Amino acid sequence: MADEHDTGDGAKGPGFATLCIHGKKHLDKHEVGRPIRAVSTPIFQSSTFAFENAEHGAAIFRGEDPGYVYTRLGNPTQAAFESELAYLEQGEAALALASGMAAATTAVLNCCRSGDHIVAGDTLYGGTHQLFTQTLPRLGITVTEVPATDPANFARAITKKTRLVYLETPANPTLVLTDIAAVSEVARARGVPVLVDNTFCTPYLQNPLKLGADIVLHSATKYIGGHGDTVAGVLVGKADWIMRARMEVLRDLGGCISPFNAWLLLRGLKTLPVRMDRHIANAMEVAQFLSFHPKVESVIYPGLKTHPQYELARRQQRGAGGMISFLLKGGREAGRVVMDNVQLCTLAVSLGDVDTLIEHPATMTHSTYSEAELLKVGIHPAMVRLSVGLENVEDIIADLRRALALA
Repeated sequence: MADEHDTGDGAKGPGFATLCIHGKKHLDKHEVGRPIRAVSTPIFQSSTFAFENAEHGAAIFRGEDPGYVYTRLGNPTQAAFESELAYLEQGEAALALASGMAAATTAVLNCCRSGDHIVAGDTLYGGTHQLFTQTLPRLGITVTEVPATDPANFARAITKKTRLVYLETPANPTLVLTDIAAVSEVARARGVPVLVDNTFCTPYLQNPLKLGADIVLHSATKYIGGHGDTVAGVLVGKADWIMRARMEVLRDLGGCISPFNAWLLLRGLKTLPVRMDRHIANAMEVAQFLSFHPKVESVIYPGLKTHPQYELARRQQRGAGGMISFLLKGGREAGRVVMDNVQLCTLAVSLGDVDTLIEHPATMTHSTYSEAELLKVGIHPAMVRLSVGLENVEDIIADLRRALALA
């Protein structure tokens, strides 16, 4: 997988796993009177921070001093996570937020105002689709969703009012890929920034900024947290863009992350590459099992040569990820039977947990799409989405085999 980190000058730095554990620095990331040498970044569970004197406080508010004021705007534990995630994504700065949707909303409002326009891929997480089709139009921001497999579709959709191109690759739940470099080239020629939702891949498998994108978004709830115990989002991009997002959108809308959740994400980063390797290895075996099962119509997984964008996945990603979608020959009813009869797999939304999670996109995560929209973007009523966890893969397969026998 991803073994070395590109330092930007042609040299190769430490491996990705080493970076996840040791980060940009070593000890003494924080001082309280004197270096405290905590190996694990502390949780700064404080809403407010005191100033040394009046001038110190004024200097912080003027942006001349990097100190802290109030945890809504920043916190040392949050800053530690932001620094590490920006480094792993090879971006200048990051902003951690309360959820993936808080990150999406903050990104959009940092780029757009009333009268502006967004071009997005047509297969998105259901909450993002709802934001784009229901909420943003009420604010005077319009969105055009286009098939994301052809960069020419984005070129045709961009107008003089377009202020953002929004990509999700691999797409949820169809696992359709978008050529980030090609779309970024199209958008750059028109002066439009590109955002990539990198939730499914994480920086371990894909670095959109290195492929030409301008902003990276994560629902950190998923693989970055990894244990199903926190909700968070994060944006990575240029330092000035992140600062504007923090001091304008976050300041006014208040979608701040808690120090404890930021600490959980720091902990998650330390095991990210180990977990991702196991997710990928398990997913490949499960995908191969499903591919040959007589009750399965088709399997969608970028690691299989049957995926129509297999070569793009090999070129753009350093691994196929832990997400699988599959269609059952028995349709929606067969899917219901499978989901109601698994015992090891958990019937739940979300993804990226150590647990294997199974769900029905058409009626759950993507229920914000109309029936016509679902079919248009390839979310079939018979589709089941599987987030393959870290259990023994033989046990995952045995559980699916038992449930499929009843479908």
